[in-house]
Amino acid sequence: MMGKYILILSLCNCMYMDAQGIISKIPDSIRKKDYDYIFNRIEDEKINDSQRSTYLQSFLIKAKSEKNWEELSNAYKNYVHYAPDTLKLIYADSMVGAAKRSKDNEMIGAAYLSKGIAYYRQKRLAEALDFYLIADSYIIKTANEYQIYKAKYNIGLIKFYLGFYGEAIALFEECIGFFKRDDTRGYLNSLHMLGVCYNMVGNHGLCSEINKRGIEEGRRLENTDMEPYFVHSEGVNQCLIHNYALAIEKIKSALPAISKAGDFANESIGHFYLGKSYWALGNKELAITYFKKVDQIYERKDYLRPDMREGYELMISYYESIGLQDVQLYYIKKLLRADRMLHKTYAYLQGKIHKEYDTKKLKQQKNDIEKSLNRRKYNDRIFISVIVALCVFVIAIITRYLKSKKEIRRKYEELVQKLEASKKVKSATSENNGLSMSKDAEAMVLSQVEKFEDSKKIRERDLNLTKLAGFFNTNPKYLSEIILKYRQKSFNNYLNGLKVDYIAEKIRNERMLQNYTDKALGEEAGFSSTRRFVNAFETQTGISPRDFIEELKKDQQANT
Repeated sequence: MMGKYILILSLCNCMYMDAQGIISKIPDSIRKKDYDYIFNRIEDEKINDSQRSTYLQSFLIKAKSEKNWEELSNAYKNYVHYAPDTLKLIYADSMVGAAKRSKDNEMIGAAYLSKGIAYYRQKRLAEALDFYLIADSYIIKTANEYQIYKAKYNIGLIKFYLGFYGEAIALFEECIGFFKRDDTRGYLNSLHMLGVCYNMVGNHGLCSEINKRGIEEGRRLENTDMEPYFVHSEGVNQCLIHNYALAIEKIKSALPAISKAGDFANESIGHFYLGKSYWALGNKELAITYFKKVDQIYERKDYLRPDMREGYELMISYYESIGLQDVQLYYIKKLLRADRMLHKTYAYLQGKIHKEYDTKKLKQQKNDIEKSLNRRKYNDRIFISVIVALCVFVIAIITRYLKSKKEIRRKYEELVQKLEASKKVKSATSENNGLSMSKDAEAMVLSQVEKFEDSKKIRERDLNLTKLAGFFNTNPKYLSEIILKYRQKSFNNYLNGLKVDYIAEKIRNERMLQNYTDKALGEEAGFSSTRRFVNAFETQTGISPRDFIEELKKDQQANT
């Protein structure tokens, strides 16, 4: 703590010094040393905070006295690295200000990029992206490959957060190829993020290969700083393929180093997947303690990755199961707040990444193509053809999209009308029933069918024709004939229809269910798997559960 105060005081002294005579404030042993020497001393892990403060101050004074804007920007960058979090962004502003005085695009771009990284480390993603985009606008005017790839890496981080994993993978693979040449940390960082991306797209085998490679490469290059991150990544990977004991072992072994580094984001991710692993192993009480740690970091740092919101859902279901409604309500409110934050952050980042980054890249590609076509003297014809094709394509996509939305709305309204017609039309028995049973037997089975339709038995997962016929004290053949005659459906379609109607009606009446995942909704309706639930819902209604909920929310908002 004392070291932090020394750093703060040294910076304040430098900021208010006169340009004349400030060189005298540099100790005699350092005054004639060059910037590289002073920087190497700053980076020396063997010196204490007081000594580092002297070198930081000397670097800054030397740059100010010489009006060397590049080194002055680097001086503030040094302070960004070593200062406490509360002052990092202030120094980042000074770093950008010094770079701007140089009027050098490369230097300005590098400063904005460093400022964006400072925001990203605090997981203030919106601000980080803004400064990445400003940095990119300067860097693309230069030939500095290192800065170009550094910008690509950081844009890749934002794309990963947004869930554009394919695009992020392409960027990280480019960065691996470039940084492997002469930037060990950049190389290992890119490898780590590539493995995390493969994890998220479900390629768990390739994720494990990347993690193993990262550990081996770090040891070969004598840089093991990233090893805990590869172990952490593999722990998450093992959790997702249901090797929960191994997941717990790996994540727990990696967390101390990650926590010591102040990386609250990966610490929170580790806590979430520890909780998820313990939950899957049946130790729900211990799982809850880890989900609460995720919540504590969210409260302190306002950081929550979209996949981690499931922790709130599990806490809500846990406290409901043990009857603590006040705690259940508390976490419901927390989840709703988190969803608003995620939606706001996601929408902002997605808009910026497409409008100000991807569009800019596309425009650059378009300009390059146009120049090439001009050189070949048939620019006009090809350019017009490309534009016409793009317009036709866009119009086709928009038309298809609007038609799809209209069809979804029609199917939704049909479903709502069906649900509102709550009383089923019962068919009376006839003299000539056409069935291989007596009229009395037919009436008895039909009566039991109608009672079954109004009972909770429709939610049983392993229900089949034979089992239901046993409940009715009849045989499967009679039951199948009754359902076919009076409900005009095969048994499976009939049972799926009841389950779908049940869950659709419940979603309409209980708004909390509108935030449930398809998996949770399927379990509530009594389906044995998420895939069977979604397929049954789409078969019975013509729309997916997500489309139904989206249209339902529109109606509810219109009525409020």
